[in-house]
Amino acid sequence: MLSLAQGGSALGSPCDPPPLARFIMSFNIGLCFDLRSTYLAEGYSEEECAEFDQEETIVALETALQRLGHRTERIGHARHLAAALVAGRRWHLVFNIAEGLHGPGREAQVPTLLDLYRIPYTFSDPLVMCLTLHKGMCKAVLRDAGVPTAASLVVQKGDSPPQPAFPGPYFVKPVAEGTGKGVSAESIVAGIESLPRVCGHLIAQFQQPVLIEPFLPGREFTTGIIGTGAEAEVLGTMEVLLNVQAEQGVYSYNNKENWQSRVQYRLIRPEEDAVVAEAEAVAFAAWRVLGCRDGGRVDLRCSAAGQPLFMEVNPLAGLHPSHSDLPILCGLAGISYQDLISRIVASALTRSV
Repeated sequence: MLSLAQGGSALGSPCDPPPLARFIMSFNIGLCFDLRSTYLAEGYSEEECAEFDQEETIVALETALQRLGHRTERIGHARHLAAALVAGRRWHLVFNIAEGLHGPGREAQVPTLLDLYRIPYTFSDPLVMCLTLHKGMCKAVLRDAGVPTAASLVVQKGDSPPQPAFPGPYFVKPVAEGTGKGVSAESIVAGIESLPRVCGHLIAQFQQPVLIEPFLPGREFTTGIIGTGAEAEVLGTMEVLLNVQAEQGVYSYNNKENWQSRVQYRLIRPEEDAVVAEAEAVAFAAWRVLGCRDGGRVDLRCSAAGQPLFMEVNPLAGLHPSHSDLPILCGLAGISYQDLISRIVASALTRSV
């Protein structure tokens, strides 16, 4: 059998899975992404585009994949993908980092299209993408499974004034946003009497329900995980430390956007810190229960008693080589960007070879 690198055609039928990896030296990998500059040019605000990727991320991915011997093709966002599929274009694998636009299922748009055409892709399936984007439902599933997470209450537009069954202070954020959108110092609410105002403001601004949780005053961690199912493993855990210039108490949108001056990241080995070991156990349990795939991050925060609790999972973690949390964590752990991308692709290919 000829490899693609030799010019042979190994695609077979458009819907066939790719041939065994040991017989092929190069895969044709499409890239799905939402480019921030595209949406800014269409009139969307900086905050609306906060989750979307910069050109540097796409170039870094292309470079890493090409150095691994693969051919790459830029597809673009979900509408570009739909047009390409209808036109008959196919790939051995799609490296999907598209966050999507509009609706609670936006991160599932690209995976759903690719499932329809039986084309393998990186990261989680549509069910996981929808569930994990809705922080309230995700926490309910994990709570049922016995994974430690704080109590929570989802408030919809038009609901009666919220009456949490847990004491304050409270933490309020949009139920289905990422990159710290909607999170600021205002998210910390001291008393129940202020909840209607804060919830109403966020519901109006983001046009979605909000999540109320107890404010957790302890340490904050993010744990990187690679792989799927029984093959998954923890890459490492870093503590998020806020500088004096930062908004205090919250890993907010502004803190994340200006992390170089506001945030310090410290990698901590579990054998050096029992709390980190416990945090990694919680993160890994959440990853397995939810069925997340290939790679991502789990965010945790400690209670006043020092217990690490699940906050949220990012199954479509940012991959900017120097600005995104997962590559930063990997760099601190001695894992190169190219090795991270290689391990994500290797995990995804186990579903298609």
